[in-house]
Amino acid sequence: MTAGPHVVSDVMTHTVVAVGRDAPFKDIVKLMEQWKVSALPVLEGEGRVVGVVSEADLLPKEECRDSDPDPYRQVRRLSDPAKAGALTAGELMTAPAVTVHADSTLAQAARIMALRKVKRLPVVNDEGLLEGVVSRADLLKMFLREDNDIADEIRRDMVDVLFPAPVEPIHVLVAEGVVTLTGKVSDTTMIPMAVRLARAVEGVVDVDCHLSGAGTG
Repeated sequence: MTAGPHVVSDVMTHTVVAVGRDAPFKDIVKLMEQWKVSALPVLEGEGRVVGVVSEADLLPKEECRDSDPDPYRQVRRLSDPAKAGALTAGELMTAPAVTVHADSTLAQAARIMALRKVKRLPVVNDEGLLEGVVSRADLLKMFLREDNDIADEIRRDMVDVLFPAPVEPIHVLVAEGVVTLTGKVSDTTMIPMAVRLARAVEGVVDVDCHLSGAGTG
């Protein structure tokens, strides 16, 4: 394979809004609304990510508006009493921050988001300094790739490598992200690998394989 999988730096947002530990509650809310984001990295020093404050971290404050006349019972019902009384990003944030590196693959980033149940990941360098942010929407950008671009990559990085001398020309057709492979090959043991590699190409939705051996079909 001449090209590796796409990585976080291919899709991440480089211009990122962030806050310091002392950012007040209302400023955080205003920034989220202004930038249309659901979470903000919290920085200290020269830009080291120490936490993330998200909409979920802010919601306990709204719970305090419950109309329960018994204040003690109301406090016991709060999902996070400490955050309900928090006033700054440092008090509100979830720490340590769940982060990812720019050279991580999109699959790795997606797995982290799924396991940690977060929508956005700060992208940091080896020193923990903020370089950008990658969101779920960013990861889905690869499904917007042009069909011709996907087909070219499969021909170049999969077909030409696995089947340098096919019995019959191998055709790669991509429509709406669905890859169709047709043709005859001399080594049928490579067909399952071809399907796996094609399916792994960024932007591929599914693979319909009609490759067969020289003596079949």
